[in-house]
Amino acid sequence: MKHLLSTVLAAALLVPAFSASAAAPKRVVVCTVTTGYRHSSIGDAEKTLQKLADESKAFAIVEFVRQPDIQVPKKPKKPKDLAKDADDKAKARFENDMKKYNEALAKWTPEVEGAAKDAQAKLDAGIKTALTVLDPKHLEAEKVDGVIFANTTGELPLPDKEGFISWVKAGHAFMGMHSASDTFHQFDGYKQLLQAEFKTHGKQVPADLIAGDTAHPANGGIGATWNLQQEEMYEFKDGSHDREKVRAMWFLRHPPQDPATAAYSAVSWVRQDGKGRVFYTSLGHREDLWNADPNLPNRVNPPEISKQFQAHILGGIKWALGLADGSAEPNPAVK
Repeated sequence: MKHLLSTVLAAALLVPAFSASAAAPKRVVVCTVTTGYRHSSIGDAEKTLQKLADESKAFAIVEFVRQPDIQVPKKPKKPKDLAKDADDKAKARFENDMKKYNEALAKWTPEVEGAAKDAQAKLDAGIKTALTVLDPKHLEAEKVDGVIFANTTGELPLPDKEGFISWVKAGHAFMGMHSASDTFHQFDGYKQLLQAEFKTHGKQVPADLIAGDTAHPANGGIGATWNLQQEEMYEFKDGSHDREKVRAMWFLRHPPQDPATAAYSAVSWVRQDGKGRVFYTSLGHREDLWNADPNLPNRVNPPEISKQFQAHILGGIKWALGLADGSAEPNPAVK
């Protein structure tokens, strides 16, 4: 098994349509900015993407667009009301939660609230400045070939949102991981480019994935099936994902939280939009998918699965950058 998986990752490193040494590496910008929920796996995502760039030598990360290091105090949130049929254990837990809430609320003075508003203003300004890197004019001037959104969330204040979408369609690459679909809920151009808008997720579950295209680089050389031990599996808003516009890479044959019901559930895909190439995977919530360190705390997915995930995203990145051959023809009939 270990030999097979090492061969899978090695194959992903070697799948470009031409030798990476024959041309300069493709230039990529990685964005991990969030204005919504911030995943604890972002640090591992950045390290892994840098590792894949260094090892494959097919692309170079010319810049990370990161969150400014500004901490904003958060006003305490009142616990949910106790259910009418709560048992003694739930009542005791609620009483303890209310005690902590009241103690925290007592510390939320007008001075603290004012400091929080100041910090938020500084954070917002810092994010806006950081995202100027994604101005289409800057991307053109720096000869950037592709942009990765790794676990981004929220409404990002891009300097020219429509221009960014046009930049991709003009012949560049866009690659999104996990909560890239929980980004720009208010921007139709982005949702149409990605072909997904995050709706919800349930508890983390095992996932038996089915390949839509075993020959595609974004398959990662994994094969026809891929069994994850645990992951947060996304569900997308109705109408946001059109199977007629994407080539499925990985999917479930049932809703993530309901294995007994037969229904197609998208997980990862590629698509062509104009001259641009788009790769998206909804995987990447957990640190133990990004990070193959066997000593990683709280590991559930073994390192072999982490290496498969790395091969999956590396293949998708190389395809989107035009470094590996693979079809973008929609495959809605795949079962």
